[in-house]
Amino acid sequence: MMQISESELKYLRLLSESYGTIGEASTEIINLMAIQNLPKGTEHFISDIHGEYESFLHILKNASGVIKLKIDETFADSATPEERRTFATLIYYPEEKLELIKKSGIDLHAFYRKTLYRLITLLGIVTVKYTRSYVRKQIPKEYAYIIEELLYGATEAQGKADYKDSIIESIIEINVADDFITKMAELIRRISVYKLHILGDIFDRGPGGDIVLDALMKHHSVDIQWGNHDILWMGAAAGNRACIANVIRICTRYDNLHTLEVGYGISIRPLVIFAMDTYGDDPCPNFKPIVSSKDALYASDFNSLAKVSKAIAIIQFKLEGQLIEKHPYYEMDALRLLHKVDYKNATVEIDGRTYELNNKYFPTIDPDDPYRLTEAEEAVMNRLRAAFLESEVLQKHVQFLFAKGSIYKCSNNNLMFHGCVPMEEDGSFTMVKTSGGEASGKAWFDYAERIVRQGYFGEEGSRQKERGVDFFWYLWCGYKSPLFGKKKITTFERCFIEDESTWVEEKNPYYKLSEQEEIVDKIAEEFGLPREDSHIINGHMPVSKGKNPVRANGRTFVIDGGFAKAYQKKTGVAGYSLIYNSYGFILTAHEPFESAEIAVQEERDILSTTVAKQNITTRILNKSTDTGMEMQDKIDSLKKLLVAYRSGLIKQRA
Repeated sequence: MMQISESELKYLRLLSESYGTIGEASTEIINLMAIQNLPKGTEHFISDIHGEYESFLHILKNASGVIKLKIDETFADSATPEERRTFATLIYYPEEKLELIKKSGIDLHAFYRKTLYRLITLLGIVTVKYTRSYVRKQIPKEYAYIIEELLYGATEAQGKADYKDSIIESIIEINVADDFITKMAELIRRISVYKLHILGDIFDRGPGGDIVLDALMKHHSVDIQWGNHDILWMGAAAGNRACIANVIRICTRYDNLHTLEVGYGISIRPLVIFAMDTYGDDPCPNFKPIVSSKDALYASDFNSLAKVSKAIAIIQFKLEGQLIEKHPYYEMDALRLLHKVDYKNATVEIDGRTYELNNKYFPTIDPDDPYRLTEAEEAVMNRLRAAFLESEVLQKHVQFLFAKGSIYKCSNNNLMFHGCVPMEEDGSFTMVKTSGGEASGKAWFDYAERIVRQGYFGEEGSRQKERGVDFFWYLWCGYKSPLFGKKKITTFERCFIEDESTWVEEKNPYYKLSEQEEIVDKIAEEFGLPREDSHIINGHMPVSKGKNPVRANGRTFVIDGGFAKAYQKKTGVAGYSLIYNSYGFILTAHEPFESAEIAVQEERDILSTTVAKQNITTRILNKSTDTGMEMQDKIDSLKKLLVAYRSGLIKQRA
């Protein structure tokens, strides 16, 4: 007979409150064992969105091409390619597409019948790996009975057909077909992806990081591994002034003030006034905004943004210099360059070499105390800091990033993070100085996350909170930050030095080493994953044209393919998506997306090309996943509860 310890008995008594009889416990065991033997759900990995919300939202709608693939497989013999394309567009954008279809003059009754049958058929295909209980929870409440009956209704062949036909005719007759189609399309999109993983850099470059976050907050199952651009905004929301300065400089650099001013209600008016007063006669040559040819900015707008960008950049360099001096264990003295500038001759010394500056106008810098903000700069930063702290939408988004996010995540033998595991050339994990000693590998990741959580949630005025708020900036651009992965950020050099050799940001050895299987094994073991059967998935470094995003014989996936338009010349694509379903991994590369309007009117999907496919010999079932193992733990406990009931150790509650 199975032995039950006293400590187990205490737990089983708690469990009996949920499963009070032998029948209830047995039913749950049977249910869990059935779920374990279903194919695993589809996981979707996306990285480096950089505010390109239209492309991102479309990829969410088409599940990186998975929905179109299911449509083509299901209706290959019963629908033309044009009909399948229209059907796919209808699922992505049901309300917009229905409006166009109704204006086209087609036989609406026939269209509704055919479309409703196809939607039910497709829903049956995408729900085949889920239990009825799970599907029921996803179905919109107002149509729960109807959809369940259409999916699982009458059993006799002819009776079932007649039964379904009568339901569909009723839907059309009472004029709810449009709403029903919209809800069905949403349901298919929802069920097509079981879990969404975002591997960092939601913000910056593109115009809608806030819009992306609004969409993620509505998603049924998402986790986020923070990127360095995310941590920058999180630090700004926590009140770190160096992070705030960086956020504003990047927004002005990429003409993305819409996110700040409209998305988050943060006015930079104090900075604009200061910049125009201080740099009114300065052409600011290397601070002109980077915009696409479609963005029609007046010359005066370019000039004004350039002055604002320079004003905040100078403030940024001062604030960063203060932080580096305050925290010597950051080991970032190479970033402190203002005291190395010869302001009389307009030169700067870097690594023993002297470079000429392309701009000689520094009215706010005191050469004897170059990192001190002027009174006007202090006033501007105080106003801006208050605006970030008081933005309700920004604070709501950052709290969501903390609730759903982390620096790394291990799931189903996949190690996910944005940047890198800091390593030395010999393959050892870099030892990093911290306020509490040294850390490396997983311990360094865990320490970094703990410190920034203290920075945001810590007690006001406490030493822990102050240290954590400062640390956000280190994670943004620190030499050994797991989110940055470069030896040095060269913002000053790009702004003031024409010699592009000074702009080089040397990558951490991890990026070369992770092409070796033995290094992947070492990293996996460090994070508690099995050697050989695990994968690393990360973004951050755009994969250049001609380079393979799949490395180490399929063990490493680098999926930053250039969502941001600024990177697409380098990458040649407009982003990668990784799909992990019960048959293995599929990596797809996406072509640039024009607009949702064109997608609806011209039925243009994002062209997604399979870059790599990693098939397996045996289909992956839920029991082989993390969720399946958790289910097994519960099954084992419920079996012990049955023993306790049958032996009288615990009384049934009936």
